[in-house]
Parts: sequence; C-alpha cells; structure tokens
Amino acid sequence: MSAETSRPRRCRDMREVREAIDAIDRKLVALIDERLHYIDEAARIKPSRDTVRDEARVAEVVEKTRAEALRLGCDPLVVEAAFRALIEASIAHEFVAFDNRSRDSGR
Repeated sequence: MSAETSRPRRCRDMREVREAIDAIDRKLVALIDERLHYIDEAARIKPSRDTVRDEARVAEVVEKTRAEALRLGCDPLVVEAAFRALIEASIAHEFVAFDNRSRDSGR
C-alpha cells in the first residue's frame, strides 16, 4: 500500500460495511462531477463533433487505470470494467454538451 491509500478497518457488521461503502460512493460522485466539468471543457474546446470520441485516448485511460489498479493491488478487471462504463457515459455526455454548444452558437 502506498502512503496515499490505506486499507480500511475491519467492520464488525453489515451496518458498518454499508456506511463505509456509502461514504466512498459520495466521494466517487463528487469526483465524477469534477470529471464531468472537464468533459464539458473538452466539448467547449474541441473543434468538431467527430473529435469527441478518441479511441486512442480511450485506450490510454484504460491502460493507465489498469496499471494503477495493479500498483494498488486492486482487481484490474473490475477497474477496467468500471472505467469503460465511465468513459462511455462521459463520451455520451460530451456529445450532448457539444451539440448544445453548437446549437447555442448557431453552428
């Protein structure tokens, strides 16, 4: 384990397990919100709709997150599946943001 992460304490019962998971979920939602801000920025900056989906970037993100999972001793299959779902949802969000930007600017 690195200094930036630590293994959580051992839980006594399911209530403690659920409370810990709920706290993590709240943090994940906040991080997704922050990530979506930058997805909106990408939609604002990209010059054309056909640049929204970038397969090389998808592969790069999957590779980096799998490597981080392995470094932390986390199941890379779970991490990859979660990130692929997040990436696809982010791309869909970016298409909507791009289309809204284009519609609002009269493109």
